[in-house]
Amino acid sequence: MALPLRLRFLLPLLLGCTVLPGCQPPAGQPEPAAPTVTAPAVRPAAPAAAEPEPVAQPLTVQWTADEPQLIGGQVQARSLSFQRELPRPASADDPAFRNRLEALYTELEQRQPRDIRWRRVGERWVGAAQHGWAVDREASWERVRAALAAGETSVTLAVRTVAPQRDVAWAAAQGLGHLHSGQSQFAGSPDFRVHNIRVGADKVAGQWLEPGETFDFNASVGQINAANGFQEGYVITGDTLSMEDGGGLCQVSTTVFRAAFGAGLPITERHPHSYQVEYYGEPGLDAAVYAPGKNLRWVNDTGAPLLVQAEWNLETEQLFIHLFGRDDGREVTLGDPQITDFAPPPDPTFVADPALHGEEAQRLDMPAPGGRVTVTRRIQRGDQVSEDQLVSRYRPWGGVFAVPPGDGRIGSP
Repeated sequence: MALPLRLRFLLPLLLGCTVLPGCQPPAGQPEPAAPTVTAPAVRPAAPAAAEPEPVAQPLTVQWTADEPQLIGGQVQARSLSFQRELPRPASADDPAFRNRLEALYTELEQRQPRDIRWRRVGERWVGAAQHGWAVDREASWERVRAALAAGETSVTLAVRTVAPQRDVAWAAAQGLGHLHSGQSQFAGSPDFRVHNIRVGADKVAGQWLEPGETFDFNASVGQINAANGFQEGYVITGDTLSMEDGGGLCQVSTTVFRAAFGAGLPITERHPHSYQVEYYGEPGLDAAVYAPGKNLRWVNDTGAPLLVQAEWNLETEQLFIHLFGRDDGREVTLGDPQITDFAPPPDPTFVADPALHGEEAQRLDMPAPGGRVTVTRRIQRGDQVSEDQLVSRYRPWGGVFAVPPGDGRIGSP
C-alpha cells in the first residue's frame, strides 16, 4: 500500500534520517552529526607467567655401621643405617657445602667405642657394644663429588667402625651373661635422696672386675661432697639424723650388696645399719656405708670378667643393680630372715628445721623395732655345698620428727 505524500515527507524527519535523498535540514540549522560508534575497550595482554625456578633437591648423606648383638650367648649380626640431608650446592666446589660436610664428619667421629652393656628386652637380656666411627674423608669426597655430577639425590659415606676393647664377640668368647640382680624400693624418698641415689648408682655402673678382683664401694663412688655431684640430706648419726652430703647413698650400697650376695659371691666387708630402715623392706639384707669407717667389699670369684650395671625407674621408684659374668653353675638359696631378741621401738626424737614454724612437725623417719636378724645363704656347686650366715643387730629406733627451732622436744627423748 503506497503512503500518502505527506507521510513520505515527514517520515525521514521523525526517524532523524540524514542520509535519505531529499531529506535536508531546515535552513540555518546545522546538519546533525553522524552517530559515534565506540569500539569495545581492549585490555593490554597480561605478560606470560615466568617459569618457576627448579628447586634443587637436597643431598641425602647416608652411612651404615655393623652393631652385632649377644642374645642367649650367640652373636647375631645387626647393621644400623643413618642419614642426614644437606642442601644441594650449585657446585661441588661450594665452600659452604664443604664446610657442612666437614662438620658432619666431625660429628660422626665424636661417637666413641663403648664396652658391651646389657638391657632387658621382655624376658631376656640382650648385649650390645657401641662402635666408634671413623670417616675416610678422601673416599667419601670422591663419592659425594660423583653423586653431584650425576645428579643423584643420595650418597653413602665411607665410614669404618672402631670396636671397643670388650665387644660382643669378646663377651661371647668369655661366656658372659646375666648372673643376678639386686633390687630395692625408694618410694616416698625426698628429692635430695632420689638425686643422691641416681648419682651413686651412676658411679658404680659400668665397672668391670677382673677374676679375683675386689669390688670397693667407697672407692667406686669417690668423695661424698657437692663437688662430686651429691646433695645435702639426712643421714643417721648416733641416735638421730643430721644433714650431710650424700644422704640416701646407702640405698645404692644395699642394692649392690643384694646383687652380690644373691649371686653367691664372697662378701669380705658388710655393715648393717644401726637401725632398721623402712626403705629396705625385710631386715637383714642392708649394707651401710660411711667412709672411711664403713665400706662394702666383695670378690669376683667367677673366673671371668664381671660387669656391674645400674638401672632405676622413677615411676615405680625402684633401683636395680645387675651383675653380668660367667655362670659357673653355682646355685644360691637365701633363707628367710630369722629374728630374735626383739625390742619394741622407743619414743621418737626431734630435730630443728628452720623452714618450719609454730606447731608444724614433719616426720623424717619411721620407727622400727630392734633385734638380731640372721639370713642363711646356701651355695651348691655340683656335689659341693656350703653355707654362711649373715648376722645383723639392730637397735630399736623411735623415728625422727623435724620441728621448728626452739621446740622444747628437740633432743628428746
